[in-house]
Amino acid sequence: MDETHNGDTWFDIPPGSEFGVANLPFGVYSRTEDGPRKIGVAIGDSVLDVAAIAAAEGEDFAPLLAAEVLNPLLAAGRPTWRAVRERITTWLRDPAHRPMVLAHRLDRAGLHLHLPFEVADYVDFYASEHHARNVGSIFRPDSAALPPNWKHLPIGYHGRAGTVVASGQPVVRPCGQRKQTGEDAPSFGATRKLDIEAEVGFVVGTPSAFGEPVPIERFADHVFGVCLVNDWSARDIQAWEYVPLGPFLGKSFATSVSPWVVPLDALGHARLPSPPQDPAPPSYLMPDADWGLDIAMEVRLNGHVISRPPFGSMYWSAAQQLAHMTVNGASLRTGDFYASGTVSGPEPDERGSLLELTWDATEPLLLGDGTHRAYLNDGDVVTISASAPGPAGTRIGFGEVTGQVLPATA
Repeated sequence: MDETHNGDTWFDIPPGSEFGVANLPFGVYSRTEDGPRKIGVAIGDSVLDVAAIAAAEGEDFAPLLAAEVLNPLLAAGRPTWRAVRERITTWLRDPAHRPMVLAHRLDRAGLHLHLPFEVADYVDFYASEHHARNVGSIFRPDSAALPPNWKHLPIGYHGRAGTVVASGQPVVRPCGQRKQTGEDAPSFGATRKLDIEAEVGFVVGTPSAFGEPVPIERFADHVFGVCLVNDWSARDIQAWEYVPLGPFLGKSFATSVSPWVVPLDALGHARLPSPPQDPAPPSYLMPDADWGLDIAMEVRLNGHVISRPPFGSMYWSAAQQLAHMTVNGASLRTGDFYASGTVSGPEPDERGSLLELTWDATEPLLLGDGTHRAYLNDGDVVTISASAPGPAGTRIGFGEVTGQVLPATA
C-alpha cells in the first residue's frame, strides 16, 4: 500500500490540494492549443514535465515518457508503472532533486489538457443496482425492475472508441430516430432527451493473448488507472433503437473522459468490499480481493450541484467487469478503456443521470438559479468531479470531466 502523503514532500502544495504526492496522476498537456503534446504529472497546482526530468536524471524509462500519449507507458506493465511512480515520488521527497524538478514545473492553469491515451476499444457497463432498478421502474413499471440476468453477470455493451473525447470538448446535440408515446411512427430529428451519465472509467495497460481469459486476480496487472467519464446519452433515440441489440446511436455520439488518470497504486486507502452479491456469482467472478472503491462523485449543471453519486455502492466491481469482459477469450489491448455505467446511490440526490433525477422529465429539477431542467438544454455545461480517501486524512482527486452542449447541426 502506498503510504506517502502530502507532508512527505519539499514541493509547495496548497493546503487541501487533492493532487498531493500520494496521488501523482498522469495526463497529456500542451503549452498552446495546437502545440506539441507531452506527458505530465499533476502535483498541487502544477504539472511536471516528467519526460524532461527523467531524461536529465538518466532514467531508463525516460523514452516511455517522451511520447505524446500514455500508451507506451501503459504497455510497459505493472513493474514499470510502479518503478516510474516510485522514482517520481523520490524526486518530490528528496531535496537533492529540487533544482531539476523546479526547472521543469509548469502552472497547470496555463496549460491545455488532452485525451491522455489513445483508445483501443471501449466498453460500457451497467453495474449500479440502484441505477438499474430506477431505469427498470421508469421504463417497465409493470414488470420486474431488473432483467433476469442482471445479478448473474456484469451487463455491458461495446461502444465506439472513436468518439471518446477529452474533457472540455463541446458535445453537439445528436440527431436520430425517436418515437414518443402516442406517436404512430418514428420521426427524425435532434434528441429531445439529452442526458448525462456520471461514471468511473478504467484504463487498460498490459494486453492479453487472444483466446486467453484474464482471471479476476490479475486485474491490477492489467489496469493502469482510473479516470472520470460522462457517457452522454440521447434517451429518446436510445429507447426506440435499443431492442433487441442494445445501445447504438443514442450513445455513440460522445463519451467524455477526464484529463488525469489516477494510478491504481494511489487508491490503496480507497479500497473497500463490494456490496454482498446474492446469488453468489460463478467462480470466474468470485472476488479474490476487495476492489470496491470509495469514490465520492459530484455532478454540477451550470455550476449548480445536482447529485453526489457514491461509487462505493456499485454492485459489480471493476475487477469483475474485466474478468467477464475477457472470459470468452476476447483479448485486451493497450489503451482499452471501460466504464462502470451510471453511478447512482440509494438516495434521490445520489442519482447519476437526469433520467433518474427527473424521473424521465415527470419531476423537473430545480437549479440554484431558479430555472428547471428535465433534460439538457443547448448551452448547458455539465461538470463531474470526484475524490477518494488518501493516506493521513488526505484526499485523492480525479480532477473534472466537463462538456458543453451545442445545438444540433442537422
